Amino acid sequence: MEDAAIHGGIHAKIVGANDDAAQLRLLDSLPAHLVFHASMHPLLKQLAWFVAVGCAAAATHWSMVVLLVEHAGLPPPVANVAGWLVAFVVSFSGHYRLTFRHTKAPLLPAARRFFLISAMGFAVNEAAYAWLLHATPLPYDLLLAIILVGMAIITFIASRLWAFRHKHVA
Repeated sequence: MEDAAIHGGIHAKIVGANDDAAQLRLLDSLPAHLVFHASMHPLLKQLAWFVAVGCAAAATHWSMVVLLVEHAGLPPPVANVAGWLVAFVVSFSGHYRLTFRHTKAPLLPAARRFFLISAMGFAVNEAAYAWLLHATPLPYDLLLAIILVGMAIITFIASRLWAFRHKHVA
């Protein structure tokens, strides 16, 4: 309970600060462990949402691929395209409404930027997937899971720095 009261007090002081200098003075007056906690909280929350949305999108992608390979007889690289398109809708919707909602980025520019990031990531995903399917004895579903996890890191960084960026007009 004490931490919540301290955190609430810190939050109120930070929200009430009107300029960078006031915020710096406030942060300088706090113990180091509270400054780290107070400044990292929004990023940790954002990362948690990114992981949750990313897991939902990855599960959608992976499930679609397995469904299309096992039940529709599509080759894994072809099924991967369909899985990515369905997962894109899950991913963008979740990231726009949850992970990056605080940016208040306009919908259409964010969608275009995120699509470009996703398409570039998918191109890397598809090339690596096709190559690894032939170069390794690993099953297609395990390879896809490995690639999806690897691409998540790149997607977060690009989304945070560009796709959901919103320039504030002065």
